[in-house]
Amino acid sequence: MTDFPVFDGHNDTLLRLWQRNDPDHGVEAFLGGGAGGHIDLPRARDGGLFGGLFAIFTPSRDLGEDYVRLMREASYDVPLPSPLPIAEAQAATFGMASTLLRIARGSGGAATLCRSAADIRAAKARGGFAMVLHIEGAEAIGPNLDALHVLHGAGLMSVGPVWSRPNVFGYGAPFRFPSSPDTGPGLTGAGKDLVRECDALRIVFDLSHLNEAGFWDAARLSGRPLVATHSNAHAVTPHARNLTDAQLDAIRESGGLVGLNLATCFLREDGRMRADTPLDTVARHLDHLIGRLGEDRVGLGSDFDGALVPSGIGDVAGLPRLFEALKLHGYDDAVLEKFAWRNWLGVLERVWGG
Repeated sequence: MTDFPVFDGHNDTLLRLWQRNDPDHGVEAFLGGGAGGHIDLPRARDGGLFGGLFAIFTPSRDLGEDYVRLMREASYDVPLPSPLPIAEAQAATFGMASTLLRIARGSGGAATLCRSAADIRAAKARGGFAMVLHIEGAEAIGPNLDALHVLHGAGLMSVGPVWSRPNVFGYGAPFRFPSSPDTGPGLTGAGKDLVRECDALRIVFDLSHLNEAGFWDAARLSGRPLVATHSNAHAVTPHARNLTDAQLDAIRESGGLVGLNLATCFLREDGRMRADTPLDTVARHLDHLIGRLGEDRVGLGSDFDGALVPSGIGDVAGLPRLFEALKLHGYDDAVLEKFAWRNWLGVLERVWGG
């Protein structure tokens, strides 16, 4: 285990479990181990992970496998998938939300659905596992926002309006390298309404997959701290999904946070998706993020179960190797503890209250 507990700002574990098409077995595998992928509860404990934001993401059927091959090239521009029908998104969203609720219900108190920073702190104090419900790509919500209120009542506390495909709320940053994040129009009128409603409900509005125009639309509208749950520094890796220094400065000034993404294509200076990515690429991004944001505005946003991460980490049980590499790079325990969990709880308290 690490020398301190870890809270993670982004994973796609619910999608992996839901795609097994056997909810009870998926829940059992998560709680007991052997679930495959990057995260289950035993490996989380081995790695020091005590909780995080669990994303609901509905995959696109027409994305195909070519994007993996493309993102190993020296440059690439992955074609965007088609917009997602709301009925398909809602079916997947309810299925993944059900998976999280089944995990909490079947865990005997070991895993908890958390709606507040106080809930997360209580789970941590008793040695439990804290799960926060997040949506990545809000197709299931729809422009009238009725589903937002229903999902919020079920525990939804963080919303990313778009994935990389466009939807009724706006336009995502494509998987394009090298590229500026300024890739097209930003939030639609419905997207701006979603920002206002998330502010009113004290829901985190996640900026990570928005393109630059959408980021600035949200920054102008929101009165809450700006949060990008899983993004890196464009100055280090000029990928369309990474954040410019101006965007980082806006997040700092708002009292927000960036979760550092372990996906290799967002870490490497050459933008390639390769497992043999050294851990010093993580340190270079952390150096830049702390340089722009300060040591109180950066956390971990691993993208476990949704990305290829460095083989030196492997899965959640490998987090101690990441923190050991960051120590060898020169970071002391005080800064690493902030990065590991304190900064996340701080920004969630600022957005959610209490």
